[in-house]
Amino acid sequence: MDQLLRVMNFSVSSDGIGAGEHQSLESPFGHAHPERLFAWAGATASWPMRTDPGGSRGLDDYFTRDFARNIGAEIMGRNKFGPQRGPWHDQDWRGWWGDEPPFHTPVFVMTHHKRPSITLSDTTFHFVDGDPITVLEQAREAAQGKDVRLGGGVTTIRQFLDADLVDTMHVAVSQVELGSGIRLWQSPDELLDRFHLEVVPSTSGVAHHLFWRRSG
Repeated sequence: MDQLLRVMNFSVSSDGIGAGEHQSLESPFGHAHPERLFAWAGATASWPMRTDPGGSRGLDDYFTRDFARNIGAEIMGRNKFGPQRGPWHDQDWRGWWGDEPPFHTPVFVMTHHKRPSITLSDTTFHFVDGDPITVLEQAREAAQGKDVRLGGGVTTIRQFLDADLVDTMHVAVSQVELGSGIRLWQSPDELLDRFHLEVVPSTSGVAHHLFWRRSG
């Protein structure tokens, strides 16, 4: 059975922007307020950071609950791991997620500046300098037959799309317009030469865009 490379629960604005400008420690998504992009997931009963009972069921909850199903490894860009650029001046930085990262798998962080792997709970971060094909091979081996999740950010997803390596993609498009930032697309129609697309609206206001690779 094929090991799929899957983009899951990736959120963008109505104008296709997944992260704002001027990312920093205080503003991980730059000028884009993450609660505006991710409110659909945070409101669900299955949201992993939920501290109170309740939350919505239905379509949004299904996608939130499905996030970890059959995932054996994740690939992410350095910008998703943290705000630093260039050489690692602060090797004490261990990601945004504290001592219990939500991945529970090996994670391959793409960077031109290597550093030793770090393990937090049941997640190990490997820092790799390679092209998308090479990194995907490493992640598939670590996934031990399960699928690989492509976690983002936008630039990393575009790299793998440009290399024609993505098999399926779920993008939640919110109603907020950001105007500037790092853009996944001008229009989702740009991908229709390689993917089928089905758009499913949710009562939360987001539109779930489901892409799967055209055969042949």
